[in-house]
This record gives sequence, structure tokens and C-alpha cells, in this order.
Amino acid sequence: MNTRELSSTLTTLFSELVSGANNPGGAFILNTGDIGLLRSLDKLPADHASHASQGGATIAAHARHLAYGLSLMNRWAREGGNPFADATWDAAWKTSAVDDREWADIRRALGAETKEWLAHLAKPRDVTPAELHGMVGSIAHLAYHLGAIRQIDRTARGPKDGNYSTSG
Repeated sequence: MNTRELSSTLTTLFSELVSGANNPGGAFILNTGDIGLLRSLDKLPADHASHASQGGATIAAHARHLAYGLSLMNRWAREGGNPFADATWDAAWKTSAVDDREWADIRRALGAETKEWLAHLAKPRDVTPAELHGMVGSIAHLAYHLGAIRQIDRTARGPKDGNYSTSG
């Protein structure tokens, strides 16, 4: 099958999660006015990114995990094959305390991977059903981790529906 008819939907949803819901009346996942993942992470200092909740992963680990997963999707889009066969998922989850430089590097890598993946999503391609599931799954996966990050640190949360306030 070809993604031609889905490309606009895939890019709209992914872009909204990454860059925010900036189009009044056009938000599909986030509340209107939400700044999205990248700018939410940019608001967090390294000590906040080093925080975990109830023994879970740190925000920095979630961000590194997302960057790694998207790097695999980007590799698949560029080269084909199965880049997940030799994936090393554990490395990202070992991220605990980060300093300002390391936190900036993680955010920069995540930004680069999201930008590349958005370009791949926009380009129609022939895919198998499993590959299409992976493409759609990448959007749901990012949404899951955005939610997890926002549960760990209130300052990363978006506006509440209707009042556009990040407090509360």
C-alpha cells in the first residue's frame, strides 16, 4: 500500500505532538495553545530532566529513548530493512542525572530526529502493513512518552482545555 492518502494526517498529528497545537480549532491530540514536546522540554532545566517519579525513568531517559526510537525509524526510512533487529534499548533507560550540556545534547538530538522523521512521514512511500503500523505507532509512542514526561514534571504540562493555563 502507499501512504499518499495518509501522509497529511501522519504529519499533522506528529507535528502537533512535537511542535504544538498552534492552529486554533485545528488541534487533534493536544489542547489548543499547547507548545508540544520540544518546547516543553526546552523549559526544563537539567535538574528537572534528571528527575524520576516513583522509581521510574527520568525525563532525560524518556527524551533519549524517543530520540533513539526515531533514529531507528529514520534509518528504516532511509535504508529499509529492519533496524530494530539489533536495537539496544537499554542504553537510553540508564540515563539518570544529566548536566546542562548533556541535557542540551539530548534535546538537540531529539529535535533533529523529529525533524527528519516528519520529513519521512510527509513523503508518500510504498509500505507493508507492518511498516504502516510502525509509522502510526511512532506517533502513538511519542504521545505516550510526552504524557509520561508531563506526569513527572508539572512545568512540562500543556494548557488545560478551555483555560490555557499551565498551572494546576
